[in-house]
Amino acid sequence: MLTTATANSVPAAASPYNSTVATRLGRRRIPVHTTFYWGHKMDILFHCWPGDSAAMYAVALIVVFAMAVVVEWLSYTNIVKVKNDVVKGLLKTGIYGVRSAVSYMVMLAVMSFNGGVFVVAIVGHVIGFLIFGIILKKKNKNDGLELDSSKLQH
Repeated sequence: MLTTATANSVPAAASPYNSTVATRLGRRRIPVHTTFYWGHKMDILFHCWPGDSAAMYAVALIVVFAMAVVVEWLSYTNIVKVKNDVVKGLLKTGIYGVRSAVSYMVMLAVMSFNGGVFVVAIVGHVIGFLIFGIILKKKNKNDGLELDSSKLQH
């Protein structure tokens, strides 16, 4: 019989095809999955969140989706409009730090191995890229060209 170790190093009996390892935290046993699974009973990022509630799982999916969109927005936005180069550099560095932190939060959520979390993270990145990387970038480029051509005509 094969055994695997749990997160607190207590051996647990398992078949070679078992995709979960149960972790004992207090009175509650939390399955730690090693392959993708489709269920709403899980923990993402924080202990007991979303837990066993399907409604909180839906909220968690919305939060992961929103974080992925925010990552793309921070990647393609140019919200720093300061003339001072030092202040501009510090603000851009701060935005980069926030983007990195949110990116890692999305990555940690995906590491829960929940199929729904994986799908909404990818869809959030794709939608964010579509909106901020293609549509708004193209719109801003066209607005800039229209302004330049209107200056030449007058």
